[in-house]
Amino acid sequence: MPIPGTPSRAELVDHLVRTRIAGDVATPRENNLSHYRKLANGDRHYWLGLEFGDRWSDEQDVLAVMAERVGVNDDPEFRYGQDTIDPELTVDALERMAARLRKAAEGQQRVLFATGHPGGLLDVHRAMAAALRAAGCDIVVIPEGLQTDEGYVWQLADVAVLEHGASLWHTHSGEPMKAILTALERENRPLPDLVVADHGWAGYAGQHGVDSIGYADCNDPALFLAESEGTLQAVVPLDDHVMSPRHYDPMTAYLLGEAGLLSEG
Repeated sequence: MPIPGTPSRAELVDHLVRTRIAGDVATPRENNLSHYRKLANGDRHYWLGLEFGDRWSDEQDVLAVMAERVGVNDDPEFRYGQDTIDPELTVDALERMAARLRKAAEGQQRVLFATGHPGGLLDVHRAMAAALRAAGCDIVVIPEGLQTDEGYVWQLADVAVLEHGASLWHTHSGEPMKAILTALERENRPLPDLVVADHGWAGYAGQHGVDSIGYADCNDPALFLAESEGTLQAVVPLDDHVMSPRHYDPMTAYLLGEAGLLSEG
């Protein structure tokens, strides 16, 4: 399955479809629509650290944004079956993300990486952090001793994660990012210039006014709504937990190449 070297755009699109990172993804339509409805009904679990007020109270408006930015079926009468992520939209968003990463590298900015999906995306974030450090960026070290109601906020391989019961924890919450940013401010340390994350880690950072880019699945509409409003700078649509984390390697290589961050070696 791996693609040697850095794939072309066409090779990456084919790979995304074959591995079901995009194309016909595992997330069923009924799950997507249920999440869109819950967000529209004000269930804050689905707001991913963002504040929407009553701006997205119509689930059909949410569906329209998801069709435009993710490529899910735009027919509101299609309620059961297989839904999709358009791989061309995935690569378009990767290129927008790459432009922001290039800016961070050129400015040697402070960058914070975090994931609520460590089983799928931890190594994607780790590779980005290593590349930006090599380019002269300051990878933010989070304060120690942080915790939320769900667990402890740790940092592994330069990536902030939630730890619970000696395991890395899947979380949608924005509370871990809130804990980090609040602690940085309390210690009079500068906030990141850029956060690269997913789930509530990305959402809360953007809501707090920090430049934020990241990844989201087709059943997590909040980050795409925030991108449409300008609160987040780039959100990549993908299945965020496919069969093997190695399936993301060609995507990571493409992203690094587009950002000008591939090592010469």
